[in-house]
Amino acid sequence: MEDIIYNAAFVSILQIIAIDIILGGDNAIVIALACKNLPEKQRKLGIFYGALGAIVLRVIMVFFATTLLMVSGLKIIGGLLLFWIAVKLILDSNKTNVVNISQEKNLIDAVKTIIIADFIMSLDNSVAIAAAANGNMYLVVFGLLLSIPIIIWGSSLILKFIDKYPIIIYLGSALLGWIAGDMIQTDILIKSNFDLIGNNVLLPFAGSTFVVISGFLFKSLNK
Repeated sequence: MEDIIYNAAFVSILQIIAIDIILGGDNAIVIALACKNLPEKQRKLGIFYGALGAIVLRVIMVFFATTLLMVSGLKIIGGLLLFWIAVKLILDSNKTNVVNISQEKNLIDAVKTIIIADFIMSLDNSVAIAAAANGNMYLVVFGLLLSIPIIIWGSSLILKFIDKYPIIIYLGSALLGWIAGDMIQTDILIKSNFDLIGNNVLLPFAGSTFVVISGFLFKSLNK
């Protein structure tokens, strides 16, 4: 009996590690994109505050996420908001690092964007961790603590690549568009009224395409 319990706990730990790596990457991408235009010193502050916000939100959401996800239409609203954030991140990449605006305002704007996006994505993230933990709060805490270095290290690494390869901005925003489309199609209101079996990648793909095309067009118009 004890062996079964230990094996179940071990499997849960592996699942939580996998969830943190996969879903923590989403948070890291948002933080990296939002902090791209900050001066070097403020990038570290942006990463710190962004990661802190992501963790705090996960702690809060892990207790309420399951209930919130049952609210019809909530994920649709969250998905639409995430679309806006993804397009905005592409548009913001048009700005330079010349500090002709208040640095404090730039940092605050970046942290605001991170917190809003983290709030939306924390719903699914928290449910995934809670489900993998099978009600074991020790495992939930383990999952939350493990996500801290993953988010901080991941966002720092992505920022370095963004400076060398700006196309990553489009790829990261496309990923957010995919997540937004997936959120919308898994909302109770959509699932109860539309049969998406066999087409479960249609909305996510459309979301990614919409974000990239919209971001490119708006960015071209703003030049």
